Amino acid sequence: MRNIIEYTLVSVDGVYAGAAISRFSEYRDDEAYMRDGLDQALACGALLMGRTTYEGFAKIWPRRTDPWADRINAMPKYVFSSTLEKADWNNSTIVRGDVFAEVTKLKQQEGGDLLIYGHGLLAETLFKHHLLDALGLSIFPFVLGQGKQLFRQGETATLRLVATKSFSKGIVKLTYEPQS
Repeated sequence: MRNIIEYTLVSVDGVYAGAAISRFSEYRDDEAYMRDGLDQALACGALLMGRTTYEGFAKIWPRRTDPWADRINAMPKYVFSSTLEKADWNNSTIVRGDVFAEVTKLKQQEGGDLLIYGHGLLAETLFKHHLLDALGLSIFPFVLGQGKQLFRQGETATLRLVATKSFSKGIVKLTYEPQS
Protein backbone atom coordinates (compact mmCIF):
# COMPACT_ATOMS: atom_id res chain seq x y z
CA MET A 1 0.00 0.00 0.00
CA ARG A 2 1.24 3.48 -0.85
CA ASN A 3 1.83 6.04 1.87
CA ILE A 4 0.61 9.61 1.72
CA ILE A 5 3.27 12.13 2.68
CA GLU A 6 2.56 15.80 3.28
CA TYR A 7 5.47 18.20 2.84
CA THR A 8 4.79 21.72 4.11
CA LEU A 9 6.93 24.82 4.52
CA VAL A 10 6.07 26.71 7.69
CA SER A 11 7.41 29.69 9.60
CA VAL A 12 8.40 29.35 13.25
CA ASP A 13 5.02 30.84 14.21
CA GLY A 14 3.13 28.21 12.20
CA VAL A 15 2.21 30.19 9.07
CA TYR A 16 2.17 28.18 5.83
CA ALA A 17 0.13 30.42 3.50
CA GLY A 18 -0.60 34.09 2.98
CA ALA A 19 0.89 37.23 1.53
CA ALA A 20 4.24 36.95 3.33
CA ILE A 21 5.13 33.39 2.32
CA SER A 22 7.34 34.65 -0.51
CA ARG A 23 10.05 34.74 2.18
CA PHE A 24 10.41 30.96 1.80
CA SER A 25 12.01 31.53 -1.62
CA GLU A 26 14.90 33.41 0.02
CA TYR A 27 16.27 30.01 1.05
CA ARG A 28 16.52 28.38 -2.37
CA ASP A 29 20.30 28.71 -2.30
CA ASP A 30 20.59 26.12 0.49
CA GLU A 31 21.79 23.26 -1.71
CA ALA A 32 21.36 20.51 0.89
CA TYR A 33 17.79 21.61 1.59
CA MET A 34 16.93 21.75 -2.11
CA ARG A 35 18.53 18.32 -2.67
CA ASP A 36 16.45 16.89 0.17
CA GLY A 37 13.26 18.17 -1.46
CA LEU A 38 14.29 16.76 -4.83
CA ASP A 39 15.14 13.39 -3.28
CA GLN A 40 11.70 13.24 -1.72
CA ALA A 41 10.01 14.04 -5.04
CA LEU A 42 12.12 11.39 -6.79
CA ALA A 43 11.10 8.80 -4.17
CA CYS A 44 7.37 9.44 -4.64
CA GLY A 45 5.18 8.19 -7.45
CA ALA A 46 2.55 10.92 -7.78
CA LEU A 47 1.32 14.25 -6.44
CA LEU A 48 -2.05 14.87 -4.80
CA MET A 49 -3.41 18.42 -4.75
CA GLY A 50 -6.53 20.48 -4.48
CA ARG A 51 -7.69 23.03 -7.01
CA THR A 52 -6.03 26.05 -5.39
CA THR A 53 -2.63 24.37 -5.17
CA TYR A 54 -2.99 23.02 -8.69
CA GLU A 55 -3.78 26.43 -10.15
CA GLY A 56 -0.82 28.03 -8.38
CA PHE A 57 1.63 25.26 -9.21
CA ALA A 58 0.51 25.00 -12.86
CA LYS A 59 1.59 28.63 -13.32
CA ILE A 60 5.03 28.17 -11.75
CA TRP A 61 6.43 24.64 -12.19
CA PRO A 62 6.15 24.26 -15.99
CA ARG A 63 8.30 27.40 -16.45
CA ARG A 64 11.09 26.22 -14.15
CA THR A 65 14.11 24.45 -15.61
CA ASP A 66 15.83 22.62 -12.78
CA PRO A 67 15.94 18.94 -11.74
CA TRP A 68 13.20 19.41 -9.11
CA ALA A 69 10.91 21.02 -11.67
CA ASP A 70 11.71 18.28 -14.18
CA ARG A 71 10.54 15.70 -11.64
CA ILE A 72 7.39 17.59 -10.58
CA ASN A 73 6.39 18.27 -14.17
CA ALA A 74 6.83 14.60 -15.13
CA MET A 75 4.97 13.11 -12.14
CA PRO A 76 1.34 12.02 -12.36
CA LYS A 77 -0.81 14.62 -10.62
CA TYR A 78 -4.24 13.94 -9.11
CA VAL A 79 -6.25 17.12 -8.64
CA PHE A 80 -9.21 16.89 -6.27
CA SER A 81 -11.83 19.43 -7.30
CA SER A 82 -15.54 19.67 -7.95
CA THR A 83 -15.16 22.97 -9.83
CA LEU A 84 -11.99 22.73 -11.95
CA GLU A 85 -13.04 22.46 -15.61
CA LYS A 86 -9.74 21.32 -17.13
CA ALA A 87 -6.24 20.36 -16.06
CA ASP A 88 -3.77 21.06 -18.86
CA TRP A 89 -0.55 20.67 -16.87
CA ASN A 90 1.37 17.56 -17.94
CA ASN A 91 0.10 14.25 -16.46
CA SER A 92 -2.77 15.86 -14.52
CA THR A 93 -6.04 14.09 -13.78
CA ILE A 94 -9.06 15.73 -12.16
CA VAL A 95 -10.59 13.55 -9.44
CA ARG A 96 -14.19 14.19 -8.44
CA GLY A 97 -16.39 12.56 -5.87
CA ASP A 98 -15.76 11.41 -2.34
CA VAL A 99 -12.20 12.37 -1.36
CA PHE A 100 -11.92 9.61 1.25
CA ALA A 101 -12.97 6.89 -1.21
CA GLU A 102 -10.86 8.19 -4.12
CA VAL A 103 -7.71 8.62 -2.03
CA THR A 104 -8.20 5.18 -0.51
CA LYS A 105 -8.26 3.74 -4.07
CA LEU A 106 -5.06 5.61 -4.96
CA LYS A 107 -3.34 4.34 -1.81
CA GLN A 108 -4.18 0.76 -2.78
CA GLN A 109 -2.68 1.04 -6.27
CA GLU A 110 0.84 -0.09 -7.09
CA GLY A 111 3.55 2.54 -7.28
CA GLY A 112 5.53 4.99 -5.21
CA ASP A 113 4.19 7.01 -2.33
CA LEU A 114 1.80 9.92 -2.85
CA LEU A 115 3.10 13.41 -2.07
CA ILE A 116 1.13 16.50 -1.06
CA TYR A 117 2.78 19.91 -1.00
CA GLY A 118 1.26 22.28 1.53
CA HIS A 119 -1.52 22.00 4.08
CA GLY A 120 -4.56 23.13 2.13
CA LEU A 121 -8.08 21.78 2.32
CA LEU A 122 -7.14 18.41 0.77
CA ALA A 123 -4.34 17.77 3.27
CA GLU A 124 -6.57 18.91 6.13
CA THR A 125 -9.25 16.45 5.01
CA LEU A 126 -6.78 13.57 4.71
CA PHE A 127 -5.29 14.40 8.10
CA LYS A 128 -8.72 14.53 9.73
CA HIS A 129 -9.71 11.16 8.18
CA HIS A 130 -6.42 9.47 9.22
CA LEU A 131 -5.26 8.93 5.62
CA LEU A 132 -2.03 10.90 6.03
CA ASP A 133 0.90 8.62 6.83
CA ALA A 134 3.65 11.21 7.30
CA LEU A 135 3.71 14.93 7.99
CA GLY A 136 6.96 16.62 6.95
CA LEU A 137 7.37 20.16 8.22
CA SER A 138 10.24 22.33 7.03
CA ILE A 139 10.39 25.06 9.65
CA PHE A 140 11.97 28.26 8.38
CA PRO A 141 13.82 30.59 10.77
CA PHE A 142 11.51 33.58 10.67
CA VAL A 143 8.24 34.78 12.18
CA LEU A 144 5.63 36.04 9.73
CA GLY A 145 3.02 37.22 12.20
CA GLN A 146 0.15 36.85 9.73
CA GLY A 147 -1.27 34.31 7.32
CA LYS A 148 -2.89 30.90 7.50
CA GLN A 149 -1.86 28.82 10.48
CA LEU A 150 -0.92 25.18 9.95
CA PHE A 151 -3.68 23.93 12.24
CA ARG A 152 -7.05 25.48 12.96
CA GLN A 153 -8.06 26.57 16.42
CA GLY A 154 -9.48 23.61 18.34
CA GLU A 155 -7.82 20.98 16.12
CA THR A 156 -5.93 18.33 18.05
CA ALA A 157 -3.64 15.47 17.08
CA THR A 158 -0.94 13.25 18.49
CA LEU A 159 2.18 12.93 16.37
CA ARG A 160 5.25 10.71 16.67
CA LEU A 161 8.56 12.25 15.59
CA VAL A 162 10.31 9.86 13.19
CA ALA A 163 13.06 12.00 11.62
CA THR A 164 14.86 15.31 11.98
CA LYS A 165 17.20 17.13 9.62
CA SER A 166 18.82 20.51 9.88
CA PHE A 167 20.23 22.63 7.09
CA SER A 168 22.86 25.37 6.89
CA LYS A 169 20.47 28.33 6.68
CA GLY A 170 18.60 27.43 9.85
CA ILE A 171 15.84 25.35 8.26
CA VAL A 172 14.81 22.33 10.32
CA LYS A 173 12.81 19.50 8.77
CA LEU A 174 10.74 17.44 11.19
CA THR A 175 8.90 14.34 10.01
CA TYR A 176 6.01 13.02 12.06
CA GLU A 177 3.65 10.07 11.84
CA PRO A 178 0.12 10.91 12.93
CA GLN A 179 -1.11 8.58 15.66
CA SER A 180 -4.72 7.37 15.57
